[in-house]
Amino acid sequence: MSPRHFLTLKDLSSDELKQLLLRASELKKIHHEGTLFQPLKNRVLAMIFEKSSTRTRVSFEAGMAQFGGHALFLSSRDTQLGRGEPVEDSARVISSMVDAVMIRTFDHKTVETFAKYSSVPVINALTDDYHPCQLLADMQTYQEHRGSIEGKKVVWVGDGNNMCNSYINAAVLLDFQLVVACPVGYEPNADLVAQHSDRVKVLHDAHEAATGADLIVTDVFASMGQEDEQEQRLKDFAGFQVNSALMAKANKGALFMHCLPAHRGEEVSADVIDHPDSVVWDEAENRLHAQKALLEFLLCQ
Repeated sequence: MSPRHFLTLKDLSSDELKQLLLRASELKKIHHEGTLFQPLKNRVLAMIFEKSSTRTRVSFEAGMAQFGGHALFLSSRDTQLGRGEPVEDSARVISSMVDAVMIRTFDHKTVETFAKYSSVPVINALTDDYHPCQLLADMQTYQEHRGSIEGKKVVWVGDGNNMCNSYINAAVLLDFQLVVACPVGYEPNADLVAQHSDRVKVLHDAHEAATGADLIVTDVFASMGQEDEQEQRLKDFAGFQVNSALMAKANKGALFMHCLPAHRGEEVSADVIDHPDSVVWDEAENRLHAQKALLEFLLCQ
C-alpha cells in the first residue's frame, strides 16, 4: 500500500483535517497533564533541512521524543543531497531506513519528487510554495480560542507567499472566506486564486480588507532567500503593517496571528504582537501538538 504524504493541506479531506485539529487539542491536553503516551516508540523521523528553522526543528524533534520515537536532523551540509545526489536516489535510500521523512526546502518540486520515490510518508515542513504544517497550528489555535472557523472572514495582510497559498487551501477545506491584502505585484498564485474565486478575494488596501475580519494574519515582508529585496519590499509594503489602527477595523474579538519570527515595527507593531491577549505564542506552541497529531495520523493508521 502506498504511504500517505502531507505535501499540502489538500492531501487531507475536509473531515480528516477537522478530526486532526481536534486530535491536536487532545494531545495538547495529554501533554500538559504529564501523561505518558508513546504511540511511536522505536519509530524514526528523518528531518531534512535545506532551509534553517527554529520552530520546525524543535517541534518535530520534541514531538518524536514525547511520542517515544527519535528524530534525525539532516542538513544539506550533512548529506549527499547537498552534494548533488539525485533526489530520487536519496528518497529511496533514506526511506528504506526510517519510518517517515520531513523536508524543509526551497523548490516544492523537491518534496513532490522525494514523495514519489519514498516508501514512507513524506511531510512538507515548508517550501517556497506552501507551508501546510503552520496552517495546522493556526487553525488549531483559532478553534481553541473562538470555535469553528467555518463562515468566518480571514484576512491575510502582506506578501502572497507560501503561507498565503496555504491559507487559500485552508479556506476551501474549512469553509471560510479569505481576503488577501497585498501591494500590486505581490499577489498569491494566480491559478490558485482563480480556482477558488468563490472564497478568495485579492485587494490592494489593507484597511479595506480588514473591515469585519475575524482573524488577521501576516508574515515578514522579506522571507528567507529574499534578503537582498528587503529595502525595496519595505517601500512596497508601506501601509500594510498590522497595527492597532488596522486591528480596530476588524470585528470585536478578532485574533491576530503570525508564524514567526516577527520583525516588530515592520509587518506588525509591537503593541499588537505583544498585547496581553495575543495568541501568537499559543500558535507557536501548537506547531508541536498539531504535528504530533499529523505524525500519529500518518504512521498509526
